[in-house]
Amino acid sequence: MKQSETITAIPSDRLQFFPIMMFAVVMGFSGLSLVFTRLTEFLYFPSVVAVIFTYISTALFFIILFFYGKKLLKYKEEVIKELSHPIRVNFFAALSISMLLLSLLYQKSVPDLSHGFFILGAIVHIFFTFYTIKYWINNNLEMHHSNPAWFIPIVGNIIVPIAGKGFVDDSILYFYFSIGIFFWIVLFAIILNRIIFHKQFAAKFMPTLFILIAPPAIGFISYIKLTNGSLDFFAHILYSLALFFTILVFVMYKNYINIKFFISWWAFTFPMAAVTLATILMFHLTSFMFYSVLSYFLAFVTTFIVFLVAKETIKHMFKKEICIME
Repeated sequence: MKQSETITAIPSDRLQFFPIMMFAVVMGFSGLSLVFTRLTEFLYFPSVVAVIFTYISTALFFIILFFYGKKLLKYKEEVIKELSHPIRVNFFAALSISMLLLSLLYQKSVPDLSHGFFILGAIVHIFFTFYTIKYWINNNLEMHHSNPAWFIPIVGNIIVPIAGKGFVDDSILYFYFSIGIFFWIVLFAIILNRIIFHKQFAAKFMPTLFILIAPPAIGFISYIKLTNGSLDFFAHILYSLALFFTILVFVMYKNYINIKFFISWWAFTFPMAAVTLATILMFHLTSFMFYSVLSYFLAFVTTFIVFLVAKETIKHMFKKEICIME
C-alpha cells in the first residue's frame, strides 16, 4: 500500500502536471491481480494473494481517479492540453480499460459491482475510441508521433468481450472485438513502418514496445471467450503472435536496461500480464505441461516487473520527479 500512500501525498501545486498516464498503474496492478486470480483457479495458487492485489488495484483506481478529477476541476486547461496532445490523447483510454479490468476482478465475487464497472467502462471506452480516431483523422500528425501507445484505445475494445460475456448480447461484444482486431492490424502496419524506416523512439517511449504483446494476447483470450472455448486455427495464430512478440522484446533487452525512469515504464506491466493470462488459458484448454511451466515463469517475471516499476515510481515520487512540467 506504500504506492497508494505516496500518490495521496502529491502536493497541490504539482496537481496540474498529474498525468493521465497514471491510470497505466491501475492497468499494471489489475493485470497482475488477474494473473494471481487465474493461477488460483487453474494452477492451485493461494487465493489470498489475488484478493490482496484486487483491493490494491481498486484503491489505486479511486485514488488516481480522485486526483485526476481534482485536476479537471482546478486545471481544466491542462486536461484539454492532454486531450489535444498527439501522444497523451491515447492514454485517456487507460481510464476505461482500468474499469473493464476491475469488472473482471469482481466478476465472480461481486457480480453487481462487476456489471457496473463493465457498463461504465464499455461506454467510456467506445467514446474514447471514437474521440481518438477522430483526432487522428482531423489533425496533421507526423510519423514521429506514432508509437505502440496508439494501441491503447484499440486494445480496450478487445477487452470488452472478456468482461462483458453474460452481461450483454454477443452481437455487441462482436462489435467491440471487430473494431479492436481491425485497427490492431492497421496500426501495426503504421508502427512497423515507423520502427523500420524512421528514427528510433525517444528513450521514454522504448517501454511502449511491450504494448506490441497486448493485442494478440488479449485478442486470443477474447476470441476464446466469444467462441466458447474454440481453440481453432485463428486462436493458435493469436497466441503464437503474443508469444513471438514476448520473445522479441526480451531479445531486445539491451534497449531497456539503461533507460532513465519515466512513468512510461508502466507500459512494461500490463502486456506481460496479458501474455501470462493467455498462457494460463492455453494450459487450461490443452493440459499441456509446457504451458503450466511457462505460466509460472511468466507470472514470476510479471510480478518482478510490476514490483520493480512500482518501487521506481515510489522512489521518484519522493524525489519529486513525477508530476512535473516536461
